[in-house]
Amino acid sequence: MTKEKTSIRVLVPVFLTFYVMGFVDLVGVATGYVKQDFGLSDSRAQLLPMMVFLWFALVSIPTGIFQDRRGKKFTVNLGILITALGMLVPFIHYTYLTAVLGFMILGIGNTILQVSANPLLLDISAKGTRAANLSLSQFIKATASMLGPIITVALARLTGNWKLVFPLYAALSVLSALWLYSVKVEESRPEKKPATFGSVLSLLRLRFVFIMIIGTFLMVGFDVGINSNIATFLSTKFAISLDSASIGISIYFASLMVGRFLGAIFLRKLNPINFFIISSLITLGGLAGILLSGNLMLTRILIFVTGLGFSNTFPIIFALTIDRMPDYSNELSGLIILSVSGGAILPPLMGILTDLINVNAIIYVLIFCMIYVTFAAFYAASVRKPIDLSKNQ
Repeated sequence: MTKEKTSIRVLVPVFLTFYVMGFVDLVGVATGYVKQDFGLSDSRAQLLPMMVFLWFALVSIPTGIFQDRRGKKFTVNLGILITALGMLVPFIHYTYLTAVLGFMILGIGNTILQVSANPLLLDISAKGTRAANLSLSQFIKATASMLGPIITVALARLTGNWKLVFPLYAALSVLSALWLYSVKVEESRPEKKPATFGSVLSLLRLRFVFIMIIGTFLMVGFDVGINSNIATFLSTKFAISLDSASIGISIYFASLMVGRFLGAIFLRKLNPINFFIISSLITLGGLAGILLSGNLMLTRILIFVTGLGFSNTFPIIFALTIDRMPDYSNELSGLIILSVSGGAILPPLMGILTDLINVNAIIYVLIFCMIYVTFAAFYAASVRKPIDLSKNQ
């Protein structure tokens, strides 16, 4: 659906759903508190984040099929309300099992939100602002992720009860759903047969779709991989404490937030494909510098450069993929969010290769990911027109 202008009255509640989407990252700080409260081992405590991210592999495609029938706005509100329910379960009755159950529900709600909110935002965005709005939405989500631990720790210190963050976030979720429900959203409703598992998976036979989905798989693997391994890399390479090395994680997240904010501005004026190619090359350059650098300060600067280049690649590839096949936004969104499972696969691979080679293997894997993403960027540049499914791809 092509729009010349979108009302702020519609945009704001849709953007707010991305803030709710960021609530899932509460699992990081909550895992530490739950482990402390119940004296858990590391393996049992790690069930909490696993319960969140498991559902990306299981629920993404069914959600795409569901929203193809019921609509994106309905599906977004369903995801928000499930998120609120997940927050309330461990607050109403706090045990280790209810914490696991609560984050399981939260993971399902977040997966539904990821699949439905992105294409809904594209539906209400003017054609030249889609990639920019997706970058802004990721900035909003990152803001919620950053504030979550701060709010939780503040509540723990002020009230002695860190769990008060749950009803607070549940209330914000419900208010977000009510606001979105109250506005009229014009969704694209293509005239085609309803989606099925077969029709979704058949899209992978298209060369363009396959290349873009593998690209998003490697992008998410890159993101989780650098977040979870950069401290180990810095600690080993420069013989510094893990506390000092962990500054690298903060630098990376800061670069993502700065990059996404800038992307929300510049992508309104620049060609998204050219921006995609330049971003990928900057990321590759930053990684090469990290690999070759022998200076800690320079390496930290290069981590910022790497994150700055990488920050907008996911929203751009999402927008480009949907733009080439707008009638199949629901199915493609399900496949793209399914590829988030790359975040569960690549970091362990980095660990195995580090044991077999050395700590530089972390950067080797990241460079491999970005070489492929750069190839995907150049390939996307060669596919300028919408894809006609009646022709062989």
